[in-house]
Amino acid sequence: MHIDIVTLFPGFFTTPLESSLLGRAIRQGICTVHLTNPRDFTADKYRKVDDLPYGGGAGMVLKPEPLFAAVESLPHLDPRAIILLTPQGVPLKQSLLKELATYQQLILVCGHYEGVDERVREHLVTHEISLGDFVLTGGEVPALALVDGIVRLLPGTVGKPASLEAESFEDNLLEYPQYTRPANFRGWEVPRVLLSGHHAEIAHWRRAQQEERTRKRRPDLLLSD
Repeated sequence: MHIDIVTLFPGFFTTPLESSLLGRAIRQGICTVHLTNPRDFTADKYRKVDDLPYGGGAGMVLKPEPLFAAVESLPHLDPRAIILLTPQGVPLKQSLLKELATYQQLILVCGHYEGVDERVREHLVTHEISLGDFVLTGGEVPALALVDGIVRLLPGTVGKPASLEAESFEDNLLEYPQYTRPANFRGWEVPRVLLSGHHAEIAHWRRAQQEERTRKRRPDLLLSD
């Protein structure tokens, strides 16, 4: 997979893209990530990417020319998605990550200031995605979350693919409780069923724990399609 990030702050991504499983996936060629700065596609000496909104109002709006030029300069691989990270987008869910992981190319456009010229929404991007009902200073944090969530789904990133099968949000359930050594820590013991070696009973216990935890913490998931 090839991922392009269109951002005014490419330095934001330097360390995360070199770290942990994400960094290893890039080094192994499982995916490539390229950073593009819209300021490199401006025509004035000040490299201006924003301007006052027509009709008045507070703040500045990202101009369409640099964003269109930045995206249009990138290689075109099919299938691809051009994604604007914005609070107005659809909420990011695991099912959407799975869908996007099937694309050959993702172009992530990081919004800033009061947002982008509406023509970017209407004529450039194919998807608008939000991390949730809150506002951040820009699209870089959501873009990084999107990259991390997608790359871990690509074959070869996670050492044991089975670990992806029973995690949170699979089958609209939260993950079951996890324990490791020691079996007794400060008097708090690991559930005996996990020490039994009886795989069918362990599987039954874990499923029951998933359902109970989801009912208590995220009952909305049980109502999802």
